[in-house]
This record gives sequence, C-alpha cells and structure tokens, in this order.
Amino acid sequence: MKAGRFINGWTVTAILLAAIIIAGGIVIWSKQSRGQAIEISIAPEREIQGRIYVGGEVNNPGFYPLKVGDDIEDVLQAAGGITDGADLSHVELIVSGPEEGETPQKVNINKAGTWLLAALPGIGEVRAQAIVDYRQQNGPFRDISELLKVDGLGKVTFEHIKHLITVAK
Repeated sequence: MKAGRFINGWTVTAILLAAIIIAGGIVIWSKQSRGQAIEISIAPEREIQGRIYVGGEVNNPGFYPLKVGDDIEDVLQAAGGITDGADLSHVELIVSGPEEGETPQKVNINKAGTWLLAALPGIGEVRAQAIVDYRQQNGPFRDISELLKVDGLGKVTFEHIKHLITVAK
C-alpha cells in the first residue's frame, strides 16, 4: 500500500507541476501579446517634377516641363517624337537639378559658433571670433546689417555673405 501511495503522490505532484508550468506559460504569453500594435509607415517616393532635357535622335531636342505622372512616351512626344529609323539607345534624357528659386539654409549669426561663421566666404577665424565677441558684448543681432558694426568686417565682405546669413530667433 505504501508503494501505491508513493506512486500516486508522485503522479499528483508531476501533474500539478505540469499544470503550473502550462499556466505560467499562458500568463506570460498573454501579457506579451497584449502590447500595442506596431505601425510601420513608409514615406511615399518623391516624384520627379521640373524640367527634363530630351536630346539625341528626337525631332525637337531641348528642355521640356516634366509633370507628375509623365512617362517616357509623354516626354518623347513633347520633343516631337523620335526621328525616322532612330535607335532608341541614342535618345538622351537628363533631369535638371533643383530650381533656381530654392534657397540654401542660412547661418543664424545669433547662434552660430566660430567654426560655422569661419566657413562663410571672406570671414575666417579672426572675423568669426570678432562676430562672437560683438554678440557677447552687445547682445543678439537685431538685423544682419548690424554686422557692419563688427571690427574688421566691411561692406564688401557683408555683400558676399548677406544672402547666406539670418538673425532668426
């Protein structure tokens, strides 16, 4: 009888241990799977818009406007189509660079360090330090033309950099 109770005790212990392991696994799995869904967004590809040069074996080579949705056939049609008996490997398509109207990022002379100011044309390390010193002594610049008050910085240098600087807050 003792042997039967011993086997039954081990069986009950094994079943109880298996139930605890399974229940623990279910609890851990349910906590892990309740997390917020992850959303992945991919930015749409930038479509080319601007001007394109069409040359080579086309009837009217030159620059043509390129609109969103245009394909090669549209571009070739704008150039008067390909010449009779043309080899398509001799058609030239060149997409122009950024438009002239786009402005480069400007250097904020109220916040720029000497290394950045020194990178401006005609400034160098000495003038850059003079700009920082002036800013520390007199407070932030209110207008870019106030740079003319900085020792060693004249009108010619100012004219070379005025399109590259700002006094943004």
